[in-house]
Amino acid sequence: MTTLTQPPQESFRLSQLLYDTRYRSLTIQVVAFILLMAFFWWLIANTVANLEALGKDFDFGFLGQRAGYDINQTLIPYTSGATHARAALVGILNTLLVAFMGCILATVIGVIAGVLRLSKNWLVARLMTIYVEGFRNVPLLLWIIAIFALMTESTPQPRDFREGGGASLLFDWVAITNRGVYVPAPNWGDGAGVMIAVFVASLVGIWAWRRFARQRLESRGQLLPVMRVSLALFFIPTLIVYFAFATITGGREQAIVAAGATEQSSLADFAQSQSGLNVCLIPGSAASLNLERRLMADDLNYNAVPFTDEQGALAGFQSGDCNVVSLPSADAGPYIANGGFDGQPAVLSDTILRGNPVEFERPVLGGFNFEGGIHLRNSLIALWLALSLYTGAFIAEIVRSGILSVNKGQSEAAFALGLRPNRVMNLVILPQALRVIVPPLISQYLNLTKNSSLAIAVGYMDVRSTLGGISINQTGRELEGMLLMALFYLLLSLLISGLLNIYNASIKLKER
Repeated sequence: MTTLTQPPQESFRLSQLLYDTRYRSLTIQVVAFILLMAFFWWLIANTVANLEALGKDFDFGFLGQRAGYDINQTLIPYTSGATHARAALVGILNTLLVAFMGCILATVIGVIAGVLRLSKNWLVARLMTIYVEGFRNVPLLLWIIAIFALMTESTPQPRDFREGGGASLLFDWVAITNRGVYVPAPNWGDGAGVMIAVFVASLVGIWAWRRFARQRLESRGQLLPVMRVSLALFFIPTLIVYFAFATITGGREQAIVAAGATEQSSLADFAQSQSGLNVCLIPGSAASLNLERRLMADDLNYNAVPFTDEQGALAGFQSGDCNVVSLPSADAGPYIANGGFDGQPAVLSDTILRGNPVEFERPVLGGFNFEGGIHLRNSLIALWLALSLYTGAFIAEIVRSGILSVNKGQSEAAFALGLRPNRVMNLVILPQALRVIVPPLISQYLNLTKNSSLAIAVGYMDVRSTLGGISINQTGRELEGMLLMALFYLLLSLLISGLLNIYNASIKLKER
């Protein structure tokens, strides 16, 4: 009788970490990790030792210090007395602005150029080829400087817009000068919040309708009108709300109340009796815009005293911060009757309209430059256009390759079914091409965002110019500043990549 016994198990030996395939890969990874950590430890220790030798420490306290420099373009309130942290925030917002605008315009340009490169029209296809090859093979920095020089040297000066100067406003609304482009600025009145809410709801409705139409097409093959319904939802609800509030409140009169004036005297007469007009205004409001229009129509010089809301303006008028204020005609009498003023106020004979839900403040030439409206600096426009045109050339090639990746038999089958060319592109080619287009498109968005750091070449104050430039030069905190700037670009790149990867996952081919 024989007995089966298991062979004795081999004991573990250190040599197995290298020669046994079961442990070799793990050994290599552990050693590599230890060496990497040792390198980082040496790097940090060496940096700290060098900083100590220079009499420096590693501290982010400089962010709370006074910045002491101006920024020519700000999306939030900022003065030279603000902190370096505030200056960095302004630079970050400027970077996000140009990156967002650039990604949108580059996508539009790239899609159009990519489709037109495949056009059967020989001239159109060759022109798009020249555009793509021209912009892709010239450094981006040269395009930024070239467009900035074009905007600065070939556009008229503000003085040329005076009578007989030879320059005029575009459509009587936009001023293109060598100091930048001035466009109308929106001013909000009664009902503006409701109008904006309805507009946002319309955008949600458009998205919901397009989603419903796509599901209906996929499930039943029923083709619903998408474009017409989307345009109707985009315009009609907002216009209805706008005209409703314009009819109800837009025509209401606003009284002009002046401190120390004679009852029912004119605004011009009151201005002549005063050493100066200090006007309580609410920047961005329709009523204040109409009051300023009345002052400019009478050619009166005034000093604007800004307030955040109507109650603050009335309190400032009562305390003597300003001597002219506007309020609804029905409220003027009770307001004056309450008393407690530094100078006895009176209602003037001039009136203004309260204003529509939104009115636009046009740029007006005053002194040596334009006043009012929104000032788009040449540095912003040059950087935006250069980034968009340069990146758009790469996106055009991505779009072209994505379209060509779709089997030609797909489009031929669609044409055989009687579909129009635009339907074939929207329903057959692009949905399949997007799976090829989106992954490299993510890289182009990331490149555009990081290339925006070239803004310093034309004086655009982005995060590289504020936190990574002036702030570290003034404080000597170059290591901390560069680390913060690198962290910002890293987080922004991860955010863009993450969001677009979610979209990419939603459009990928789902197998049964």
